Amino acid sequence: MVQKRLSEAAKKRMRAGRMLQKGKGCAEVALAVGVARQTVYTWKALLEEGGIDALRAVPEPGRPAQLDQAQLASVRAALLQGPTEHGFGTELWTIKRVGAVIERMHGVRFSQAHVWRILGALGFSSQKPEKRAIERDEDAVRSWKRSTWPALKKKPSEKAG
Repeated sequence: MVQKRLSEAAKKRMRAGRMLQKGKGCAEVALAVGVARQTVYTWKALLEEGGIDALRAVPEPGRPAQLDQAQLASVRAALLQGPTEHGFGTELWTIKRVGAVIERMHGVRFSQAHVWRILGALGFSSQKPEKRAIERDEDAVRSWKRSTWPALKKKPSEKAG
């Protein structure tokens, strides 16, 4: 059996539960674990109803994630394959393209802001592409700068002297 790691909140609840089982008062427990006394009363009721496992199973606040760790790993692998492998015309990932791949793979649509957060969580960062033409010939550019450009520059006029 794979055991999940407990969140900090769950660790607090478990510590409070053990203290309550040893007969400590709610005010003392609240002070020791750093929560409001009313919170400890809520935990005490859960403990009395379902035991220590009830405290472990309290759902975390917030909306549950729409992609699990395995799905996030598959998204990361897909992004590392490159955009052209997923039917895009260039080797450039955009937020919209990443969102389209996630939707295609897992049927979940995210806002662009959330796709950005997912990318950050997966270890990706913003990269600015170079503003150079793919066809650019560096030798031709150097040659043009040496020979053609000086001939085109304005010569200082003789009147200016």
